[in-house]
Amino acid sequence: MSRKLNILHTLAGLKNTAGGSRHATTSLCEALGKQGLNVHIISQDDAPQDDLCVLPDPKHVKTHLLKLRLTYGNFQLYYTPYFSRTVQAVCKKQAIQIIHDNGMWLPCNHSSASIARDLRIPLVIHPHGMLNSNAMNFHAWKKRIAWKIYQRRDIESAKLFVASSEPEAESIRQIGFNQPIAIIPHGISLPSLDVKRKDNKIHKAIFLSRIHPIKGLLNLVLAWSKVRPSNWEVIIAGPDEENHRSEVEKAIARERLSDTFIFVGPAYGSEKKELYRKADLFILPSLSENFGLVIAEALSYEVPVITTHGTPWQGLRTNKCGWWVQVGAQSLAQAIQEAVTLSDKERHEMGKRGRNFVANEFSWELVAGKMVSVYEWLLGIGPKPSCVVEN
Repeated sequence: MSRKLNILHTLAGLKNTAGGSRHATTSLCEALGKQGLNVHIISQDDAPQDDLCVLPDPKHVKTHLLKLRLTYGNFQLYYTPYFSRTVQAVCKKQAIQIIHDNGMWLPCNHSSASIARDLRIPLVIHPHGMLNSNAMNFHAWKKRIAWKIYQRRDIESAKLFVASSEPEAESIRQIGFNQPIAIIPHGISLPSLDVKRKDNKIHKAIFLSRIHPIKGLLNLVLAWSKVRPSNWEVIIAGPDEENHRSEVEKAIARERLSDTFIFVGPAYGSEKKELYRKADLFILPSLSENFGLVIAEALSYEVPVITTHGTPWQGLRTNKCGWWVQVGAQSLAQAIQEAVTLSDKERHEMGKRGRNFVANEFSWELVAGKMVSVYEWLLGIGPKPSCVVEN
């Protein structure tokens, strides 16, 4: 590294329920701090401390949590009155060289872009899948309003995008933006596997993500109804969004699978680790994912994975550690049939190959190194990295 860099990451919030992008952001910042960068995070905090994701080690990252307020009236609009003020103060005091904004559409994202323009600091936008077509169509009317008022201008002012996969980069290009894109996947910290995996009497297939229409749970229910394997149960872990759990439960009841599907609610920390440790199979049937961090997590616990072409995980097939199939119930059913007919030993071997795969491709040290090279190139103090694509 040519010199110490001063980097600011901004994002809407650090709730556990906000999804894998929050954990990916804090983990990336800690990895950057370990490489010697001066890293700050500014985030809205709309949750008690025990509902937040694991924060970076303060030895490596300074995290600023700003309390949210609720407007009066019927609109239930949350805002942080000190967000812009804090971003400006940190930028000036720390001589911030790059603002790396995570997410889109919210007032805090607009504030970060506006301040970057005002202070002439290069803006990096990391959409975390929010420019994918499925995400754009969700609450589309709200996004059309934001697009016209501020979002398009904010995106146009970005010097660079970060995409977690090639499909996400393609979605950015399809909208019509031509700035350079750094394609850098999320990283993974390998867990300790000091506890020997036991073969379950009742085998367990795990879904761990938000219970949201984009996650494809209705396809999973229909697929499972086609196979109906004996001695298997499906554990659904994650927070309910848009009241989708009720819709999924009705589908389960229609297919007479209520004894097979078990909802356990959100799982974080030790509860999430325990789910991975006792899983025989992990299934993420998403319609669209910019990355799918839970897939990497499952593989790190030596759990084979079934997921769809809606995720960028063709490596499951090439590394023989899972199934990467078309979106839809029929293809999911075929993969489930193949997975449940394997022996425990065969699934264990797949899981071991999966752990080696993520260890070699998605270590945080490797990911942070790529991001540092991108920052240096953007500032004109380093060569163009191979992960950057230009139009």
